[in-house]
Amino acid sequence: MNLSADIQHRRQNKPILLMTHLVLGYPSLDVNRQVIRQMADNGVDCIELQIPFSEPMADGPVILKANQDALESGIRVEDCISFTEEIIREFPHVHFLFMTYYNIIYRYGEEAFIKRSAEIGIRGFIVPDLPPEEGESYLQLSKQYKTAPIMFFTPTSTDERMVEVAQYGDGFMYCVARKGVTGRQTEMDDNLAEHLDRCRQATGLPLAVGFGISTREDVAMLEGKADMAIIGTATIRLVDEQGANAVGPFISGLLGN
Repeated sequence: MNLSADIQHRRQNKPILLMTHLVLGYPSLDVNRQVIRQMADNGVDCIELQIPFSEPMADGPVILKANQDALESGIRVEDCISFTEEIIREFPHVHFLFMTYYNIIYRYGEEAFIKRSAEIGIRGFIVPDLPPEEGESYLQLSKQYKTAPIMFFTPTSTDERMVEVAQYGDGFMYCVARKGVTGRQTEMDDNLAEHLDRCRQATGLPLAVGFGISTREDVAMLEGKADMAIIGTATIRLVDEQGANAVGPFISGLLGN
């Protein structure tokens, strides 16, 4: 079952799905493994594994620091891929996606990166700095290797642009909840509700909403408006402050369990 179909299938039994995010190598791969176990055991459907990059332009200060610290510790792309291969075998019920910036894919080699990722079981890619018009070969290779290129809807996108961008994507659409970088709080207001309504009208793909989602109230406000909530900065901050074992209860609470 492809990623989009499986998300829609899971939604039949849940009011909303959950996707979480972590930076590979921060604070270490051992801690990453503990955090992933806590996430997987407490109801997360998708996990976004970020391959560190020196200039993560879409990310706020918490994730920026995590990228920088991981790189300073010596993490390499191949380390990330090898670790992910082990993790996917360990947690087959979770969909894993690679999130990174295009320079990483370019330097590794587009086809080599996408082919290797597909071979280890990665279901899709989130590449925020690659506009679809500049990603023809990336999109073609993603299709060839049956991995989903995740596209973005933003609050500044016109209705026409949303329809256009959606045609390039697969798996789900990543709906950016507000302007700016990751990490700041997002509030449900008329503007966000209208944005999500426009997103829904632009595509038949599932909608995943991220940027500033961090509490049970945030997740609950998306029920009926989106298919999946994306939690990023909140879990990284939690691990920094309370350790990996705090992640399980946090995730369970987000889902109202």
